[in-house]
Amino acid sequence: MEVTVNPRVFLVVVDETEELQIAVHYAARRAAHTGGRVALLYVIEPSELQHWIAIENLAREERREEAEQLMQRLCEEILPIAGAMPIVYIREGTRRDELLALIAEEPSISILVLAAGTGPEGPGPLISYLTGKPAARLRIPITIVPGSLTMEQLDAVS
Repeated sequence: MEVTVNPRVFLVVVDETEELQIAVHYAARRAAHTGGRVALLYVIEPSELQHWIAIENLAREERREEAEQLMQRLCEEILPIAGAMPIVYIREGTRRDELLALIAEEPSISILVLAAGTGPEGPGPLISYLTGKPAARLRIPITIVPGSLTMEQLDAVS
């Protein structure tokens, strides 16, 4: 009987932070070294304009287009490093809720990769949240990459 092994899927949450590049490159290199794949999640968060439905709909459309353009650029950047086109998820809602829902819904996701912020405000709201009580409920490990790594340092550890 032949056993099929699914490739590891390294999930990266895409946002507008500087350390995103570190997380993406780490995940891409790990995927390349392990025969895995990279998955990218971008969450379009609700705006403050919800009481102005027409304006909110237009703003949502614009955010969706921006998300798709960003994801396309990241996919083009990752493909040569990872060796495979990333899996792309674009969702609407709150980042942490959509992340937890995606992990629960997609059994192929095996590792969550986040890069820690380097500013005085700490590692970032998602890392702070996920390393608290919700960490016990996750079914996958979290890899937190220092956001201050250089690409050379990143190559050495991935």
